[in-house]
Amino acid sequence: MAGIGAPEIILILAVVLLLFGGKKIPELMKGLGKGVKEFKDATNEPTSTTTNHTTTTNPVSTTADHRDERTTL
Repeated sequence: MAGIGAPEIILILAVVLLLFGGKKIPELMKGLGKGVKEFKDATNEPTSTTTNHTTTTNPVSTTADHRDERTTL
C-alpha cells in the first residue's frame, strides 16, 4: 500500500464540499483547529506537572537499606 496520494485527497475534499457546502467549511476548520490545540495543551499539561513533582520529591535509598531488607526476610 502506497498510502494516501493526491487523487485520494482531492476525492475526500470533494465529498466534504458536497456534504457541508462552501460556507460551512471555514467554520468546521476553525472548530477542528481549536480541538487540536486543546488536545495538545491537555497532553502537555500532565508532563509539566509530573516533572515538577519528580524534581521536588526524590526518595533517597542506599544499597545498605536493600541489604538489610534481604537479610531480614
